[in-house]
Amino acid sequence: MYKNIEKQKTLLLKNLVEYQENQVVSKTLVQNETVSMTIFSFDKDEEISTHASGGDAMVTVLEGTGRFTVGSQVFVLKEGETLVMPKDVPHAVYGQERFKMQLIVSF
Repeated sequence: MYKNIEKQKTLLLKNLVEYQENQVVSKTLVQNETVSMTIFSFDKDEEISTHASGGDAMVTVLEGTGRFTVGSQVFVLKEGETLVMPKDVPHAVYGQERFKMQLIVSF
């Protein structure tokens, strides 16, 4: 079920992806028909443009600050904060500064 991750080892999720200049970097840890879990790093001013998901998407900021637009609402999340973005509601993610996040989508 889990991939790209060591088992039976204490980990810091934010250390699973590095920052890369002018890029969004992702590492998928779980991908199946019911759930997807991915760790992302965003360089400052990088973004994932507006899109919708086929499942509820829960993001937790692991480091830094990210801006999330969900429908017409804007949320600025800092380290340790979590937001659930509902299924089929358009959303976008922007790196207000360098930041890392965990994304869990349940279908």
